[in-house]
Amino acid sequence: MFTSKFNLIWVYWAITDLLLIAGVTIEPQALMWAIIFNVIQVIHFFWLTPKISNFAVQVRLAYLLLLIMAMYPPLYFIFYLQIIGTTAMVLLNYCFLARFMSLMPWNTTQAYSIQSIVNTFFSKPVKGSVQQSKHPVH
Repeated sequence: MFTSKFNLIWVYWAITDLLLIAGVTIEPQALMWAIIFNVIQVIHFFWLTPKISNFAVQVRLAYLLLLIMAMYPPLYFIFYLQIIGTTAMVLLNYCFLARFMSLMPWNTTQAYSIQSIVNTFFSKPVKGSVQQSKHPVH
């Protein structure tokens, strides 16, 4: 069973997902609330581990940056991609963004190969951080 920390993570993403869905379908103001809510997430995770190098902080910063970019009308489609990704996170525990971020040079020491990239994106969802499953803490 998930710990309370993981339940909080799920709640954060579920609320974000609902705000995004409401924002693109019913009330555009909900998109601004989604951004504000994600600023709170970034602050919360940075407060827990005050390092930008913390993987959870990096994922939330990247997500927040995508939210802000999507406010620019030609990039509005990013909201739809985020809804798909966030819904996958909430329902299936699969986070494309975390997997993508785990491949960033500062987050990996493995050599890049087609197989490592395929494994990153097509492995089963994991409890906790995808980065920790790739690089176990010793």
